[in-house]
Amino acid sequence: MSNMPSLHSGEQPPRKPRVAVVFGGRSSEHAISVLTAGAVLRAIDRTKYDVLPIGITTDGRWALTADDPERMAIADRALPSVEQLTESPEGTVVLPVDPASREVVYTEPGSVPKALGEVDVVFPVLHGPYGEDGTLQGLLELSGVPYVGAGVLASAVGMDKEYMKRVFASFGLPVGPYEVIRPREWERDPAAARKKVVDFAAEHGWPVFVKPARAGSSMGISKVDDLSGLDEAMEEARRHDPKVIVEALLSGREIECGVLEFEDGPRASVPAWIPPVTAHDFYDFEAKYIDSAEGVVPAPLTAEETAEVQRLAIAAFEAASCEGLVRADFFLTDEGEFVINEINTMPGFTPISMYPRMWQESGVSYPELIDRLLQAALRRSTGLR
Repeated sequence: MSNMPSLHSGEQPPRKPRVAVVFGGRSSEHAISVLTAGAVLRAIDRTKYDVLPIGITTDGRWALTADDPERMAIADRALPSVEQLTESPEGTVVLPVDPASREVVYTEPGSVPKALGEVDVVFPVLHGPYGEDGTLQGLLELSGVPYVGAGVLASAVGMDKEYMKRVFASFGLPVGPYEVIRPREWERDPAAARKKVVDFAAEHGWPVFVKPARAGSSMGISKVDDLSGLDEAMEEARRHDPKVIVEALLSGREIECGVLEFEDGPRASVPAWIPPVTAHDFYDFEAKYIDSAEGVVPAPLTAEETAEVQRLAIAAFEAASCEGLVRADFFLTDEGEFVINEINTMPGFTPISMYPRMWQESGVSYPELIDRLLQAALRRSTGLR
């Protein structure tokens, strides 16, 4: 006699989990988020999940968007946006802040609100502030909807380069020299702020890197060779974030390592090496996304070096209380020491991005990677955990 389950007359098959892929957002990384969403929508297993794409416009409106991954790509070096994908220029998607209901509603001026059904899990593929920094995660916690990736605290720590470094240092992870210029310092006494940087460079040497403290995708970063270039670099960084971090040059190789949450805990991927980009002064936004600089996977490291960077990547994941996934970025200095630069709690996620490539080389395909992240999110509850 067959042990296979059978459906009684009139019984409906189990409903597939419904995934809201949320992307875009108000940060300067809006377009990178759209690229990531296109890749995720293209690869997600539609036989296993129902999908609802929700785009957040550059001014913060949640919009119902076309489920059309082909339009979420770079075309003739032009970056995509949510505005190009919206069903209506005025329609708004609303996620109720009510743990008893996961019903998503769509509204347009002058029309009756339309129920879009319940959402079981959110895949937030946003990068930068207002999405990767704990703000969206806080909304989802209030709504009681499980979501992929780090929680509120880990997302906030992973977004703020200053506090990220402070957390890592407190856990004994090796961190490079840095200085922070806070908004009031630059606004009230720019001469004193410049002196901080000059004193920092006197100790650690020029050039220094001037970065927005809470931005990603290498946006707003300048390599500054001397004091004459500092003001311009500060203003460029402050276009993205009023808080600025100044980092010393670390001579060596850039190494990345992915961390993924499995049922038995986090595991590290094979690492990758980011070779020097000859057409660019450093690994900046254009090198990453427009000219698609190629990383080398796996990185040409010794077995001992590979084991050490994997250990440090998992240690960083745990130190920041991360969940789901992390890409950890390191320098392997000329002296042979790994120094952690930063973590990304929602790294670039197109098939050619480093995080999926590292896991592909580690035996986890792109569709399987997405499935593992969704299943991990569905296993977790919201709230304290």
